Amino acid sequence: MSPPKRRGTAKSEEAYRSSCRVLPGGVNSPVRAFGGVGGTPRFIEKAKGAILTDLDGNEYIDYVGSWGPLILGHADDRVVAAVSKALCHGSSFGAPTVRETRLAELVIAGVPSIEKVRFVNSGTEATMSAIRLARGYTGRDVVIKVEGCYHGHVDALLVSAGSGATTFGTPSSPGVPEGVTSATVVIRFNSLDAARAVFAEHGDRIACLVVEPIAGNMGCIPPADGYLQGLGDLCRAHGALYILDEVMTGFRVGYGGAQGLYGLRPDLTCLGKIIGGGLPVGAFGGRAEIMDRLSPLGPVYQAGTLSGNPLAMAAGIAMLEALGDPGVYNDLEARSARLAEGLEQAARGAGVPTFHTRVGSMMCTFFTDGPVTDYTSAKRCDTEAYGRFFHSMLEGGVYLAPSQFECAFVSTAHTDELIARTIEAAKEAFASI
Repeated sequence: MSPPKRRGTAKSEEAYRSSCRVLPGGVNSPVRAFGGVGGTPRFIEKAKGAILTDLDGNEYIDYVGSWGPLILGHADDRVVAAVSKALCHGSSFGAPTVRETRLAELVIAGVPSIEKVRFVNSGTEATMSAIRLARGYTGRDVVIKVEGCYHGHVDALLVSAGSGATTFGTPSSPGVPEGVTSATVVIRFNSLDAARAVFAEHGDRIACLVVEPIAGNMGCIPPADGYLQGLGDLCRAHGALYILDEVMTGFRVGYGGAQGLYGLRPDLTCLGKIIGGGLPVGAFGGRAEIMDRLSPLGPVYQAGTLSGNPLAMAAGIAMLEALGDPGVYNDLEARSARLAEGLEQAARGAGVPTFHTRVGSMMCTFFTDGPVTDYTSAKRCDTEAYGRFFHSMLEGGVYLAPSQFECAFVSTAHTDELIARTIEAAKEAFASI
């Protein structure tokens, strides 16, 4: 069960030099540049199932899965067939299609809190639009964001926490005016006390609270017992909208997403990734009375030339229909548990301090000797140790996220053999650091 022979990285290195001449940093999304782990990113030529193949012909067992959407693996036959058929009839019309209605019906059936849904082109568009709708519906301005949760590169949400629970956020990126974030309040993840303090001070000004129900952008951090329910109670008590950002968790941790897993009923839900089957997509939905405030029915404007395009809709329909079999999630749970247990045992056997988290087919290995429950504890991780682990796994034929603060994703294409190979590679990687 040895890893496949490595063939060097000369072609990826040349491709990276070429890309750096025409793309900022050589990439179109920052984490792809390997800035968090060092080295040269691998340029991927093709993928099938759970295997990536780079330009040099090296194969990797993939646990990035395009950052979550590919729950059925790469180039799933059902998705490929659906997209191919749709493409033969045109890639975009700028007019309604029945595929939009069909995918909407599947989303609504899977997520009971959603009565109506609007499709957009990315998770960023979904959260941006949901917040605009919340402000338009409530007539209020203040947005509560939870520290360490990422909701896309929306100006109003690119903020970091101040010194206290009620400190208004300051921009964490040049190009974002302070005035844009002046109505954004940042609170600590998994702290109901922090949320209570903000609602006590600003309750009648708060339009909404937005949170990732399972934090997936500071590593995989599950919610504390009662935390998400408590946030919803606070929103209802103060007339604010409760928004769950399920771009990552939607149809990933279960067919009904995290809200189905934890028994939640948000006012609005943001979706993306899986509902597009690997194509660019996003969506936001919720109660009909809220959604009907959107144009053309209501005054809150939102639009998009490629929104609901037939290729993404076809891929999403194929994906959600395949996931409608409950056995899919039972199988994913078993495979993910096997992998997580193997990684934890490998770290323990090598004496490497780690903390492991998992919810369904999302997981993370934190290089720290204490529990990780929020952004502050996540930042204590030894990122240099993770970088060494990452590169050792890469050499062993396993492709992980090039950042300590991202999740690993298991797909239905990860066979028992591939999981066993991953665990063997991890044993060597942990021993090497």
